[in-house]
Amino acid sequence: MYTFIIAILLLVAGYLVYGKIAERIIGPDPNRKTPAYTMQDGVDYMPMPTWKIFMIQFLNIAGLGPIFGAVSGALFGTAAYIWIVVGCIFIGAVHDYMAGMLSLRDGGSNLPEIIGKYLGSKAQLVMRIFTIILMVMVGAVFVSGPAGILDKITPDWMSSTFWIVVIFVYYIIATLLPIDKIIGKVYPIFAIALIFMALGVLAMLIFGGYGATLPEITDGISNQHPNAETTPIFPILCITIACGAISGFHATQSPLMARCLKNENLGRKVFYGSMIAEGIIAIIWAAAAIWYFQEVGTQETKAANIVDFITKTYLGQFGAILALLGVVFAPITSGDTALRSCRLILADFLKIEQKTISKRLLICVPLFVVTAGIIVYSLADPNGFNIIWRYFGWSNQALSVFTLWAITVYLARERKPWIITMIPAVYMTIVCVTYLFIAPECFRAIDALKGLLTDGVGYTIGGLSGVFAIAMFLKWKASLPQQNGL
Repeated sequence: MYTFIIAILLLVAGYLVYGKIAERIIGPDPNRKTPAYTMQDGVDYMPMPTWKIFMIQFLNIAGLGPIFGAVSGALFGTAAYIWIVVGCIFIGAVHDYMAGMLSLRDGGSNLPEIIGKYLGSKAQLVMRIFTIILMVMVGAVFVSGPAGILDKITPDWMSSTFWIVVIFVYYIIATLLPIDKIIGKVYPIFAIALIFMALGVLAMLIFGGYGATLPEITDGISNQHPNAETTPIFPILCITIACGAISGFHATQSPLMARCLKNENLGRKVFYGSMIAEGIIAIIWAAAAIWYFQEVGTQETKAANIVDFITKTYLGQFGAILALLGVVFAPITSGDTALRSCRLILADFLKIEQKTISKRLLICVPLFVVTAGIIVYSLADPNGFNIIWRYFGWSNQALSVFTLWAITVYLARERKPWIITMIPAVYMTIVCVTYLFIAPECFRAIDALKGLLTDGVGYTIGGLSGVFAIAMFLKWKASLPQQNGL
């Protein structure tokens, strides 16, 4: 139990201490006017209250990751605690905060524009395509999960298909309307449900006695996964628990709120703080899932069923319904803003203004058709959802690699301590490359490579990718004008 409590306290301390260090490096200017005022358009750019922006950012980035990802990651045991705490404080929250601040200072630019500015036009083109595909996958993936949960707690005639249609219609409305009309009004309500869920499970772990038998970090961090031989902690845990520790998807959402912030000094509270809040939720669900696997076993690994069992056990039928609504709202509020981000990225690329509804429809109609097609595929194929989720997980972390390197280049150019993002950038580079050669569903699934790609080969290639990335960065940095400091 003490490991679980210490993990939460460390996340809070991370916000107060390391978050302040990151803020000092960025150096927010409270006198600089933000895009919410300089580019106000009544649709995407408008000043909003800080508490509301925090709630929206928190829900934008939460999704299924800190819940479903943490539940799946709990199969590895107490190693999940370490990855969530270390990843969230030193990688994920720094990534989110600095990406949000770069967008804020660049007129609310979307992620591909930020990456293009610091990594070049070729990287920008790749990121535009990559990000659009990822956003569409998020929109599709974050429909099926909540629809399945709603199916369990509503009358029989409200089937999973019924809820998929309802959620998708909501996506269409939220993507098209000004940000304060739907998102700004319903997100605080959704956030209350999500917070209730987390606090309810936390209270039962601490005061209800369910956490009394939780393993401690002093017991060791050996791999507890039922398929440990083919599922090593590194790098698969880092892909499995993404949103609760580090997620490239977050950097695609930060520009939405960068366009609404009233002051640069609010950046740490909104961007760094919301990532810490997500890390706390991930820790809570990881602990609850570890308890579940202890008590029930690992025969059931489907996250939705585990979440349903935990909430009903901890909170009773009524409390479970309220808690499950929090689990439902989290992915829905990521799916709608993912499609909204996609609309804005396409608008920037095609140079189509977004003040008029007809211009928004010009982009949104094809976007909705493609997203609907992926949803239909995920339903038609019994393994369709798992396939899409697998690609989403890796793509999500790969996106964070590009973002971290772009931030590192920015810091180097500005003569700021670039080491704060360079180390995370190298680590995530190694994670993503190693995963391709270690995970059973990646290159090892190719018949011609079976038997050739041992763990040693995978780790060697991953390590070399990190060395190569460092060498390329230092070579580029050496070409900069002579400067003092880092």
